[in-house]
Amino acid sequence: MCGNLVAKGHLTSPLVLYNRTASRAEQLAQALGNCTVARSAPEAVADADIIFTCLTDDSAVLELFRQILEHDVAGKLFVNCSTTQPATSDDLAAMVEKGGAGIVTMPGKYSPEALFGEPSMAEKGLLTCVPAGRADLVDRVKPYCTGVIGRGIIDFSNESHSKASLLKVIGNVFIINMIETVAEGLVLAEKSNLGVDNLHKFIQAIFPGPFALYSQRMISGDYYGREEPAVGIGMAGHLADEVLALAAASGTRLNAYETARKHMDMVQAHVGAKGDVSGIYGAVRQESGLPYESR
Repeated sequence: MCGNLVAKGHLTSPLVLYNRTASRAEQLAQALGNCTVARSAPEAVADADIIFTCLTDDSAVLELFRQILEHDVAGKLFVNCSTTQPATSDDLAAMVEKGGAGIVTMPGKYSPEALFGEPSMAEKGLLTCVPAGRADLVDRVKPYCTGVIGRGIIDFSNESHSKASLLKVIGNVFIINMIETVAEGLVLAEKSNLGVDNLHKFIQAIFPGPFALYSQRMISGDYYGREEPAVGIGMAGHLADEVLALAAASGTRLNAYETARKHMDMVQAHVGAKGDVSGIYGAVRQESGLPYESR
C-alpha cells in the first residue's frame, strides 16, 4: 500500500512512515523514496492530514490510538485498515470523533477485504476497498483507492464502521473455503491420476484470479518453501476463530470452514509459525496419505 501511495497517489509531500519496529520503516523508506520516517506515532500524525493505520489486532489498535489521541488531532482523517472486531471498530470511531477527528474504517487483509486481497495483490494495487463511515470522509479517501491501492470500491458510505469489519470477517469464509476447495481438488487430481497440472489448467480457464494464484502456489511448493509466509497461519487461525465465534453467536454452522480450520491446526503443528495459509494443501495431502511437501 505504501509503495502504491508513493508511486500513484499524487502526494504533495513525502509519505511519513511509522512502524513499531523502526528498522522496517527505515528499510521501506529507503526502498520507496519520497518518504520520511517518524520516531513515534504522534510524530507521524502531527503534520499529516490523512493517516492510514494497519495493525495486527484489537489491543494493538486501541493502544496506538490512545497514544495518538493524547495530542491534538482536530480536523485529521484516520483510515483504519486493521482487522478488528465489529464492536471495536465502532468504539474506535467514537474515540476518534470525540478527539475532533474523522475516521473511515477500511479493514485490510488479507483481503484481504474491508480491503479484500492477499499480500501480492496489495503490492500490485489490486485490492478491493470497502470504506465505511461518513460519506464526506469516505469521499476524501476514494482518490487513494481505485487506481492507487486498489482496483475498485464497495462503497459503505454512511454505513456503521462495524459493517466494514463484519464484511471482512464474513468475506474470510469465502477466501478460506476457496483455499480448502483448491487444496482438496488438487489432492484428488493427484490421487486419481488426473494430475495436478491438468487440474491447474482447468482452474486457470474457469476460475482465474485468486483460485489460480493459490493453485500455482500449492503445486509449485511455494506453500512450504517460503522464508516468510505470505499469510501467516497464526494470523489466519486467529481470524478464523473470530469467524467461528460470529457464526456461533448468530446460530450458524459453517461445516466446510470448520474443516479448513482443522487443517490450519495441522499446518501449525507441522511447520510452526512459518506456516502459510496455503499450507492447508499440505494438511489435506497428509490426511490423504501423501507427504505434506509436494516436491
